[in-house]
Amino acid sequence: MIRKFGKVVLWSLFLIALPMVAGAEDGSGGDGKWGYALGAGLAIGLAGLGCGIGQGLTAGNTTAGIARNPGASGTMFTSFILGMVLIESIAIYGLVIAFMLQGKI
Repeated sequence: MIRKFGKVVLWSLFLIALPMVAGAEDGSGGDGKWGYALGAGLAIGLAGLGCGIGQGLTAGNTTAGIARNPGASGTMFTSFILGMVLIESIAIYGLVIAFMLQGKI
């Protein structure tokens, strides 16, 4: 598992570095704005990834807790909704950062 993750990380770094090498070859180097686009993509991508994982874990654990103790479902559901709102706010922050970086391009 770790070996597969390492390969994915190395290939990702390779694909990120490839445009830099291509721009350096002809001497133009670009205008330096590609970093903003990369940052915007990473901001929304990583925020969405983290929020998706967090929401999945929260929903799964809440469902398991309600299945074990149906009498506490009201309290668990309230905490579940509050947790989902806080998790989703992280995705919204990522979206705002992506829009701010997109505006600099």
